[in-house]
This record gives sequence, structure tokens and C-alpha cells, in this order.
Amino acid sequence: MKKKAKAPTEEKRLFVLDTNILVHDPSALFKFKEHDIYLPMVVLEELDQGKKGLSDTARNIREANRFLDSLIKNTTNQDIFNGIALHFPGHLNKAFTLPTGKLFFQREELPAILPDSLPGNKPDNSILATVLSLQAKHHHTRVTLVSKDINLRIKAAVLGIHAEDYYNDQVLDDLSLMYSGMVQLPENFWEKHAKEMASWKEDGRTFYKISGDDISGWFPNLCVHSDADQFEAIVRDVNNSSATIEYVKDFRKHRNKVCGINARNREQNFALNLLMDPDIDFVTLVGAAGTGKTLLTLAAGLAQTIEQNLYREIIMTRVTVPVGEDIGFLPGTEEEKMTPWMGALMDNLEVLTQSLENDNKDLAKNTEWLQNRIRIRSLNFMRGRTFLNKFIIIDEAQNLTSKQMQTMVTRAGPGTKIVCLGNINQIDTPYLTGTTSGLTYVVQCFKTWEHNGHLTLSRGERSRLADHAIKVL
Repeated sequence: MKKKAKAPTEEKRLFVLDTNILVHDPSALFKFKEHDIYLPMVVLEELDQGKKGLSDTARNIREANRFLDSLIKNTTNQDIFNGIALHFPGHLNKAFTLPTGKLFFQREELPAILPDSLPGNKPDNSILATVLSLQAKHHHTRVTLVSKDINLRIKAAVLGIHAEDYYNDQVLDDLSLMYSGMVQLPENFWEKHAKEMASWKEDGRTFYKISGDDISGWFPNLCVHSDADQFEAIVRDVNNSSATIEYVKDFRKHRNKVCGINARNREQNFALNLLMDPDIDFVTLVGAAGTGKTLLTLAAGLAQTIEQNLYREIIMTRVTVPVGEDIGFLPGTEEEKMTPWMGALMDNLEVLTQSLENDNKDLAKNTEWLQNRIRIRSLNFMRGRTFLNKFIIIDEAQNLTSKQMQTMVTRAGPGTKIVCLGNINQIDTPYLTGTTSGLTYVVQCFKTWEHNGHLTLSRGERSRLADHAIKVL
């Protein structure tokens, strides 16, 4: 579990895990370093109740059960009583500290400290009673309840129980620290680096090689700009204290239209440069509604699929988390079931169709022309698939967990490009926050990769009403 820096003399703690911790991250058992873990019997019962089905929740529960089964295999009754050593599974990523604590199970009914009359969820009350009993039994050990359930943590605080959220999957302490993908050069940047700078042209592209201490914090495909001279470039290579940058193509000019549209501002121009670059396999665009994420991506995908033949087709998908009340089961094929969730796709197709019509092309033919190269797919059927030469768009990616994001990205085969779109401030998935979202996770993990591009869009271009709503609401 990720925590703040601690004093070396801090005593070992006992963490009581709620069911939702293992549902959220089955490998959480191995992420508490030197501390011990305690599992109440009600947690095992809830895991048993939720293990059936094809949902991600059921899969995570079955994986957690397999971890528990491997830990208790070949153990004696005395081993379980004394605590089971948390042997690290060989197939897990060892990026975190190897655990040295022990796993304890509830073996007996603890004294009923919690009043039966306390209202609320009975399993939650059972967990609270267990923690109170452990606190009374272990006077010299700090007992902590770990839960993703805010209400349970509030109830724990009311009863004098120390409770924490699960932070191990939190890639950032604060969203303000998230990699933006764009840097403004200081006013004296060119004067400071002019002596050691080299420039050349290659295949109609302009490159600059710059050296200095300012380069050390740069990443591949970082977008850099200077307001004084309207300079815009993308970092192509970073080597210690030197970097090679390329002057960007200006998609704001009429002659550089992409599927009938132009970029309207600097951010959109950078985004189109990343989207249209065949050497960039993975692009993440983060921004509020109206910044043009979906429109730009769809235009770039269609241009490279139909006009340049770089990809065979476009696949668009998103997690189906409703904002309001669920509308229930939907009839039809996989694509027909996904259609109600793809309103953004149809809206942006209409914009692209109108743009092509303004260029004196037939509207009816364009609509069919565009739709025939787009396939709508559900995330529920992505496991085990491999996509070859596809342009994949994952919309509303902020609602994906890190595990779901890993499942999606690993579907990419040779010649496939994946673009993830989302608004970190608009998460609808329970127990998921901006710092634990799968979108934040991939942005931070991929930022050093030479075939990755990321950009945070902040300037809205939808309408003056939408722009004002973003600012004041």
C-alpha cells in the first residue's frame, strides 16, 4: 500500500481488508510491505458470493481466490494460526516492495463489541465489530481498516477505528502533477541554447538539435512551443542533456485539412500531429468536453484508413457506465447494443460529413462512405482478441481501471494504433478517482516511451455556451 514516508522505527501494523479491496486489486495481498493482513470471515463469504459470471468483478474475485488458495496450499492448522507467509507470486510485476508480513484469517467469533442495534449494512457492521475486537486484543499494534467504501470509512471514524483508502493503485498524489504533454519554452530559451544548436532539413521536415540542462526533463513526443515567435515543435529524441525536435505541420492552414477539418488552436494542431504520425502507436488525449478530442481523433483515423490506407478499419469502443439511471438490457447484435453509447461518434460523423459537403462532395455518399469503415465494439468481448492494422479509439477511457486498460492495450497487434480519450474530472465508475483511473495510469507509465504521445487539451471549441459552462459550472 502506498503511503507517505515513514520513520524507520515505526512498528508493524495490522491491516484489515474490506472485500472491495480484493475486488478492485486481487494482488493487494502482496502490496503491504512488512505489515500483516487480516481477512474477516465475512470477506471470504462475499468473495464466494460474487465469483460467478463474466464481469471484471467476477474475474478479479476468482483471481483473488486463486491467490488465497496458493497461499494456504500445503499449510498446516498451526501455520494458519501463526499467520501465513505472503510468498510473492512469480508472475506478478515486482515493481513494488516484496512483502514480508503475514496473512491472518478470522478463525473464531470475536466478542460482540458492536451494538446489534447499529443501523446499516450487516456485512459492514460485522467488519467493524471485527476491527474493534482486534483493537481490544492487540493493544500495542495499530489496527487499520482498509476500504474503498467512503461510507464504511466514515462509520469507522465515528466508532474510533482508524480507516484508510487503498492507495497502491494511485499513480499520482495529486492530479496537478499529471504529465501534460506540452511545455512552453522560456523567453530566453533560444539565446541560451543558440551556440550549441544545430538545424537541418530531411524529406521536407525541419529538425533542431538542442543541448542544455533544460532538456533533462523532456520526454519523447513532448510538444514544445514559444509564444514570442509562434514556434511549435515536437521532441523526437532525448539523449541525456540533448534533444532532437521537429517543427510541426500546421493543420490550421486550409491546404492541410484532415478529412475536411482544420485545427482551431495550438493544442488541436499538436493533437493532429500526434494522431497523424504513423510512428506513434499510442496516443492519449485528456481534456474537458468540447476541446475536440473525439472529432480530431475520428478525422485522423478516417484520413489514415480511407485516404492513406495505413489501417484496415476503425474500431471504436467505450466502457458502458451510465450517467443516470440504467436503461436496462438492449436487443440486437453487439454493434446495435453499443449504438446508444456512441452518440459522440454519430455527432462527430455529422460534423465531418458537413465539412466534406462544404468541399463540394456528395453528402449522402459521404455518410455511407464514413460509416462503412467504422466498427463499434464492446469492451466485454475484447479478451483474447488481437487487432491487426486497426485504428482503435477508446472513448471515455477515464472510466477504465488500470487492469481494464492493460487488457485493452495488450490487444494491439502489428500495425495497430490505439487512441485513448477522456476527461479525468468526469469519472462515473464506482471506487475510481482521477488519481487511480486507468487513463492516468497509462499516461504516467507511457510518457517515456518513444512511440507514445500525450496531450492535455484545455481550450474548448464547441460553442461559447459550452466554454462558459466549463468555466463556471
